Order: sequence, then C-alpha cells, then structure tokens
Amino acid sequence: MPHFLDFGHFYDLSNPELWVGIGLLLFFGILVVAGVPKLVAGVLDAKAAKIQSELDEAARLRAEAEAMLAQIRQEKAEAEAQAAEMLAAAESDARRLEAEAKVKLEESLTRRQQLAERRIAQAEAQATADVKAAAADLAARAAEDILAARLAASKGDPLADAAIAQIASRLN
Repeated sequence: MPHFLDFGHFYDLSNPELWVGIGLLLFFGILVVAGVPKLVAGVLDAKAAKIQSELDEAARLRAEAEAMLAQIRQEKAEAEAQAAEMLAAAESDARRLEAEAKVKLEESLTRRQQLAERRIAQAEAQATADVKAAAADLAARAAEDILAARLAASKGDPLADAAIAQIASRLN
C-alpha cells in the first residue's frame, strides 16, 4: 500500500514527505497566482504568431516566385516566336535577294552575249569577200577566247557577292 494512502503515517506532521507535497502544492499555487501559465501561453502564442507570419511571408514569396516564373516563361515564348518570325523574314529576304540576283545575272549575261554578237557581226561586215571564211573563223576563235577569258577571270559575279553581303548585314 502506498504511503499517501496510509492516513496514519503520511499525514503525520513529522513526515518529511508530507512537507515536500505541501511545498510542491504551494509552489504550483504561487506559479498560478503569479500568472506563469498566462505568461507561458503568451510566449507560445507570440511564437505561434511569428511562425504563422513567417509561413504567410513564405507563401507570399512562393506566389511571387511562381508569378515571376510564369512571366519569364511567357517572355521566353514571346522571344522564341519573335526569333522564329525574324528567321522566317530573313529566309524570305534571302530568297527574294537570290531571285533578284539571278534575274540581274541573267540580264547581264544576255547583254554581254548581245554585245559579243554585235561585235562579231561588225567584224564580219568589215571583212572582205576574199578573206571572209578566214575572218569568220578567226572572229569565232577570238570571241571564244574572249568569252573563256572573261568567264575564267570572273568566277564570281559582283552582283551576287553584293547580294550575299546585304544578307549578312540584314541578319545582324
């Protein structure tokens, strides 16, 4: 049987265990009267409020970060679309410039051919009747040499080179 249930022994004023129990009850009573439970509850409430405000701040920061992420993704998509548009415009410009360069090259070749044909006709008209066959042969060889030399000397067309240079400047 425990001592506190033994009324004869435990509640004897000479029993030190009785005085320890009374002292403990007095200590708890003083703590209650002094407002320690309210103070502890207040500290705990303040701590809880601080933690809640930190959680609210973290939630706000997270929402802000998510909004920024969405904005960055949208800006990235817009930049990609703009880059695709720029690339398509550059490709269409390149095709247009290529077509223009081809037309100019064909016109230039046609003019050169017509000029060469006129020169040959003039040389034939000036030749005399007795050297007509030799002059025609010589003129044909001369025209062939001239055309071969011109084609060999100008491997690239300056118009095509200019068009290619314009493409590079437009892309930048």
